[in-house]
Amino acid sequence: MKKRRRTVAPRKVRRKGQTWRNNYRRSNNAHRARGRQMQHYRNHNRGGFLPSVKIALIQGTKGRQSQHYMNHNRGGFFPSPSKEKKMMHNLRQYIVPLHREEREIVLQALIDKLLPVVYTPTVGEACQKYGSIFRRPQGLYISLKEKGKILEVLKNWPQRRIQVIVVTDGERILGLGDLGMGIPVGKLFLYTALEGIRPSACLPITIDVGTDSEKLLNDEFYIGLKQKRANRQGLLLSFILLSTRLEYTEFLHEFMCAVKQNYGEKVLVQFEGFANHHAFELFSKYYSSHLVLNDDIQGTASMVLAGLIAAQKVLGKSLADHTFLFLGAGEAGTGIAELIALKISKETGTPIDETRKKIWLVDSKGLIVSSHKESLQHFKQPWAHDHEPVNELLRAANAIKPTVLIGTSGVGKTFTKEVVEAMATFNETPLILALSNPTSQAECTAKQAYTWTQGRAIFASGSPFDPVEYEGKTFFPGQVRFVVYSLGLGFIMSVAIRVRDDVLLAASEALASQVTEENFADRLIYPPFTNIRKISANIAASVGAKTYELG
Repeated sequence: MKKRRRTVAPRKVRRKGQTWRNNYRRSNNAHRARGRQMQHYRNHNRGGFLPSVKIALIQGTKGRQSQHYMNHNRGGFFPSPSKEKKMMHNLRQYIVPLHREEREIVLQALIDKLLPVVYTPTVGEACQKYGSIFRRPQGLYISLKEKGKILEVLKNWPQRRIQVIVVTDGERILGLGDLGMGIPVGKLFLYTALEGIRPSACLPITIDVGTDSEKLLNDEFYIGLKQKRANRQGLLLSFILLSTRLEYTEFLHEFMCAVKQNYGEKVLVQFEGFANHHAFELFSKYYSSHLVLNDDIQGTASMVLAGLIAAQKVLGKSLADHTFLFLGAGEAGTGIAELIALKISKETGTPIDETRKKIWLVDSKGLIVSSHKESLQHFKQPWAHDHEPVNELLRAANAIKPTVLIGTSGVGKTFTKEVVEAMATFNETPLILALSNPTSQAECTAKQAYTWTQGRAIFASGSPFDPVEYEGKTFFPGQVRFVVYSLGLGFIMSVAIRVRDDVLLAASEALASQVTEENFADRLIYPPFTNIRKISANIAASVGAKTYELG
């Protein structure tokens, strides 16, 4: 029998400037990456990708979702303006699903038109209804059932070069209550849109330790563990309650160790939505061993301080000349107060214990005073000053006569007409910052602040407000947000391994320096958001330079 001659494929010709072997390797790596993505979408029930109680709900549709994703034409990197305009209607309704399929279009439109959709105020409602609008898994869900194997769950994530993690246990999302994944996803949207961090380098994580909300426990669409929280507070009189809190602490410690082991010590871990007692505990415990950032404690503080530094040119006063009154003594309130006190201390050479005496805090029980110091939580004790007890904000304002009023309470409509009018009687130009999110929880609106002060106030808020017309003049409220992303970019670019207070001060000064004379003429203490990419780059550069300087 005649032996068949085997045909050999012609050898691929190497072209000038091109190596076929490298091209083969590159395409093979790309194929491997696509394979991981397919595995991500087909194996939805693999550890971490879904809340454990919701695996069965999408078992029948997971294949169709994967096929749709892989077959979808994602388009070019720079879509035309007409294509962007055409997409806007759908983007407003389906922003999160479309981010997976039309990422470039979404991010191009995000800065100017869609921030209120992926962040405040819409994100609050989205979090409250997250179970009922759930369509696809995003990020990692790590529940108590994964205790002892968190590292294994982290390794399930297909991307290996993670630079920033946003993690929440869902207990206090935007002051709204016991919610979950919406905030980490929204925060990482902004890391990409504002700072240019690759989406593949971002990882949203929800730590699921149960819920104390009866409404959620009885909600058939709730996608978390249907059990009482492992970290709930109480008098600790029972062994069971003590053991559950210990379980929570051990679980979080395992998580932090696993993150460091899997991604290294240069990965940025941003805490979001933790209750006050846990936020301070986590921050103090891992501040010296991990690159950790808390937006409420550090990011908001740096942003507020930047506005106060900029306001010096409008008001003609130094920080040391001000008297500050805070409504709210949680993470944000005490974090802002501490950074202000540190800045005044460095400027004047005064011990920080003395500079704190210019700053007063009101919590749910009234003005924080020294006579109640023993019963206060540890993070409130430095702000207990000598004064008679006062149980109302209006009475506290009349007694202290502050020049700056700052709201971080998470309770809406607490800057009443009487309080704002009192501020206008003490000051020619009252400085009012209503920082609570979302919009429904703001202490007052921009219109109220300008109207009740006869247009004399300088106003900024945590949530966006439209321009206000008052007696023929247009006022543009500032927004106290987004500096945390510039901090994150600076830490990533400078390969930092720890966050230091001097870096936060440098970020504040960098932001304040970008407020122009035209902005001051409009009573703005923050630069317009339209130039956010350039502003962020300048802040990140200052953060990086200060990080290198400190070593």
